[in-house]
Parts: sequence; C-alpha cells; structure tokens
Amino acid sequence: MKEKVYLQITSGRGPAECCRVVALVLFSCAKKNKYLIKKKKKMISEKYGRTYHYPFSPGTTSDDRINHTYWEDIQRIKTLVHTEKLDGENNCLSQWGVFARSHAAPTTSPWTRQLRERWELIKNDLGDIEIFGENLYAIHSIEYQRLEMHFYIFAVRCMDQWLSWEEVKFYAALFDLPTVPELKIEPVSGLTPELLKQEIIDMSQDPSVFGSCDPWTKVACTREGVVSRNIEEYPVSEFAHHVFKYVRKGHVKTDEHWTRNWKRAPLVWELSNEKENNDELEINRR
Repeated sequence: MKEKVYLQITSGRGPAECCRVVALVLFSCAKKNKYLIKKKKKMISEKYGRTYHYPFSPGTTSDDRINHTYWEDIQRIKTLVHTEKLDGENNCLSQWGVFARSHAAPTTSPWTRQLRERWELIKNDLGDIEIFGENLYAIHSIEYQRLEMHFYIFAVRCMDQWLSWEEVKFYAALFDLPTVPELKIEPVSGLTPELLKQEIIDMSQDPSVFGSCDPWTKVACTREGVVSRNIEEYPVSEFAHHVFKYVRKGHVKTDEHWTRNWKRAPLVWELSNEKENNDELEINRR
C-alpha cells in the first residue's frame, strides 16, 4: 500500500521533484498530526466541571451555583447513584500529569507527592482516560478516622464523555484504586421531589463511612455532603444536568493560611499502631 501511494505522488516527476513532493506530503501529515495532538491535549487538560447545588443544599457560598431546575433534569434520568462527598482536593490523573482544580499545568503541591508517585506507575496505561478523585492526603475541614487510602475515585472522563458509574468502578479496580463510598442506588420512577429531598438530607446527617470528626475539637461530626449522579454515561457538555450535590451548612472552616500549616491525614492502620504504642507506654508507666 505504501509503495502504491508513493508511485501515485511521484509518477512523471524527476528525482528532485519527487523529493520535494514527498517532503511536502510528510510535512502536511506531521502538521496535521501536531494539530490533532494539540487539540487532544487541550481537551484532555480541561478541568472538572462545577457541580451545581440542590436548591435545598445549605452549604452554598457566594460563588457557588444552584440548579433550580434540578427536578426537570432528574426526570430525564432513569437511575441515580448517591455517593458520599468527601472533604479533600479534586485531583485528576491523565496521561499529561496530575492536576488539581485548575488544569493550566500539572500540580506540584506537597500533598500530591504520593499521588504523583502513583501516577508515574500508571501514566503509560491511561491513554484517553482521565481519572478524577478526592485526594484526602491533607486534612481540611473534616478529619477522617478510618481511611485505608488517600485517593478515592468519583468520576472517569474519556474524551467528550463522562463514563457510567459501572465503568468508573471498573477502571478503579483496574488501577487498584478505591471509589468514593456508594450510599444508595435508586430508580427515578419511584421518586418525588419531596421524597428525594428527605433522602438526601437524611443521608447527609450521618457520619462519614470513614468516621468523621472536627480536626480541632475532635468531636464527631456529619459527613460533608452527598453527590447524586446519573448512573449511566453522559456527554461532557451535559455535566450540569446529570450531577447534583448537597453540602452541610458552614462546611468550610479552613482559611487562606491552610497551605502553610496543613497536616497529613493518618491511615487507619497508622492510628491503630499509634494506639497500641500509647497503650504499651501506659502499661509500662504502671
């Protein structure tokens, strides 16, 4: 096939002309390929869309957006999956790097160091897949007491599509990463606005699956909130009509100095070891 194409573009031309034509063809192909790569990179580096609040979500701030027509959107969905909204940093793993909320450039923050090391092991296998998850390496407004890992996946994007929840769990398992806690899956056909609202509020009043407490007082607290999404896949352009969130009132308690004084969140086995050591010291004192 290659020889046939070569004969077609060089037929009737002298050696010099043949070289010029072949060079022009190769240059054109390279330029087109460079354009496609640039276009693809731009698309893959697009940041995660802003999730709109339910109108009854009490944790909105001045720059948050509210989906006042959420029920119209939900009625176009067959099945909803509700997951726990975890209190961390939104991080994305793609073939281009590890990104925080902004995708202008890969993140270099100290609390993503461990995640960047993990990315080095899987970056060549990601392809067009972008993995979005909650990075809990640093403590924010909730301290978790039963964390088994620091990164929990909540979404996967492939080009112009957000993948289904089933596919999210598939890729999470493929890369040996956990997903955010799944709270409930239910068909929309059996819901009313009042019933959905009460369910969301009830789920939000529970403590986190990972055990939640105030970082400063150590008093037990409720989870940050609940995220509801269409269980099926949907276009990136339709994100705001397929994902909704509820956040507890007065959730954010960190300030602009948080990055200077941040603390690492211990994993559950580290807390167990610490407790055993403290118990042993107490016994020795006796």
